[in-house]
Amino acid sequence: MVVPPTEESLQRAAAILRSGGLVAFPTETVYGLGASALDAQAVARIFEVKGRPTFNPLIVHVAERGMLPQVVEAVPPLAEELMDRFWPGPLTLVLPKSGQIPSLVTAGLPTVAVRMPAHPVALELIRQAGVPVAAPSANPFGYLSPTRAEHVERTLGSRVDLIVDGGRTQFGVESTILWLGERPLLLRHGAVPQEALEEVLGPIEPQVGPRQQPLVPGQLSQHYAPRTPIRMAYPHEVAPEERKEAGYLAFRDVPRGFKVVKVLSPTGDLREAAAHLFEALHQLDRLGLRAIYAEPVPEVGLGRAIMDRLRRASS
Repeated sequence: MVVPPTEESLQRAAAILRSGGLVAFPTETVYGLGASALDAQAVARIFEVKGRPTFNPLIVHVAERGMLPQVVEAVPPLAEELMDRFWPGPLTLVLPKSGQIPSLVTAGLPTVAVRMPAHPVALELIRQAGVPVAAPSANPFGYLSPTRAEHVERTLGSRVDLIVDGGRTQFGVESTILWLGERPLLLRHGAVPQEALEEVLGPIEPQVGPRQQPLVPGQLSQHYAPRTPIRMAYPHEVAPEERKEAGYLAFRDVPRGFKVVKVLSPTGDLREAAAHLFEALHQLDRLGLRAIYAEPVPEVGLGRAIMDRLRRASS
């Protein structure tokens, strides 16, 4: 069932979370599929509903820093500094986990990924639930991330106890994930650009390649993929006969000859392009095309997150 984010519906959603159910809800990045992070059986339902392998850890969401002792063992000074700068917001920090977090949440790892979302609906839902919420993207594993409630309803439907509709998400790509060990490592490009982190940390080393055992979500070689085959190519690289039954995901200009074209940002704005990425791919994927071709974007700022998603979708 899809409901608007009223006081009554959020109370109902919070009660579902406390009782071990699943709620899909909006964040500023994409829609999440949430369960109480302290309830191993509820978390197991996330993996079952998504078809997600249990070796792939989840992100835990909190509504206030007072929830952190339930999630992490300690908060080092550098993490405090980053929280002051980027929370609430799309930055996930990887820290030593507390004993209250079931090992299923972290895929048996001694660390946990945690963030405080900036979306008012997400924050209010977590506050009312009174528990930290484990929430990967609300979609079948490996498929396109949902940026609207209708995407969740179409792909997961009645397997979710409640879907809270908060409209289209702001950023349209997932959070940036930063590992805070002996030295900070960027494990996933996302809605906080690398350049913004380096203003606080100085130069940081990205470790965003695919892994057989992911340390955090979004590290598998194939992910974020539509059902329609997709590959990256500039328009001139696609033969005219191939264009007739193919869609094209363009950065800013409309190429000729394709059956359908979706433009991410007519002005070449990478923030706008990121916000439209999954929405455009959802639209193209529903058209029965033979293939989708995607134009590479500049790998600066949010362009790094866009290219990360396109590479994994086309691998």
